[in-house]
Amino acid sequence: MRRSATITGILTVGVLGMPAPALADGWGITNCSQVPSPACDIAAGSGGGSGSGGGPHHAGGGSGGSGSETDPFACRTVPADPPSGAQPEGPGGWFWVLCSADGKNRQGPIWISAGSAAPILSPAQVAEMARKRLRLPSPTIAASPSGTHLVNLPTWLWLTGGWAPSSATASVPGVSVTATATPKSVSWSMGDGTTVSCRGPGTVYRTDSDPKSGSPDCGHTYHASSARQTGQAFPVSATVHWTVTWSGAGQSGTFPGMTTTSNAAFRVAEAQALNNGG
Repeated sequence: MRRSATITGILTVGVLGMPAPALADGWGITNCSQVPSPACDIAAGSGGGSGSGGGPHHAGGGSGGSGSETDPFACRTVPADPPSGAQPEGPGGWFWVLCSADGKNRQGPIWISAGSAAPILSPAQVAEMARKRLRLPSPTIAASPSGTHLVNLPTWLWLTGGWAPSSATASVPGVSVTATATPKSVSWSMGDGTTVSCRGPGTVYRTDSDPKSGSPDCGHTYHASSARQTGQAFPVSATVHWTVTWSGAGQSGTFPGMTTTSNAAFRVAEAQALNNGG
């Protein structure tokens, strides 16, 4: 038995026979967002020519340029104002390390001694580059029943696809670090003032399940119709919470969590019984 709902408004049925709502395959999302939002794509370079005037070598191109001709995203250095504090001894200077074509992804300022083979970045700094390369999969909202839900009938909630770790790697000469985001939980805003917290993506409704039973791990029951809502539907969102860790160059650490959010609209109808007499 499928739970496909064909109801578009208030139901009026005989007291002895209420139509069984059918089961849904899924529910399309309307939009999705990632927080923090990804920065420009990064491809940290390695190797390359030396800077001019006895300055540091650049990890991908000429001094103060826009990266190498073969890799426009390669890391490069540009002069920076000295930070407050003691000035290191010996020839050299303070530099920003830029690892994106538009210069928005930068590290530093750092001190680079004259004649250094490459910018010196810590594993933690390279890990930040890797974190900004993460592109988390967009969750797809699914529910049963689909189409129109019913007041007092349990709604099953789940996400389809994308419930798996996502990784990105950044490298500079001598240091390579991988950042990994892992999904841990989902917060559902059901549009009726209720928030549902689920520790996983939810359980897909099976055709042999009891339509009156609730989901074993992620569900909600509406107790009012959506007739008075904008568009006669409840705005629903599912926010996936990701933990982010990094490791490389013999070190490891964690970043603040990230989230992805998808939105949908659920129409909820109220089934009313009509006594035909007799």
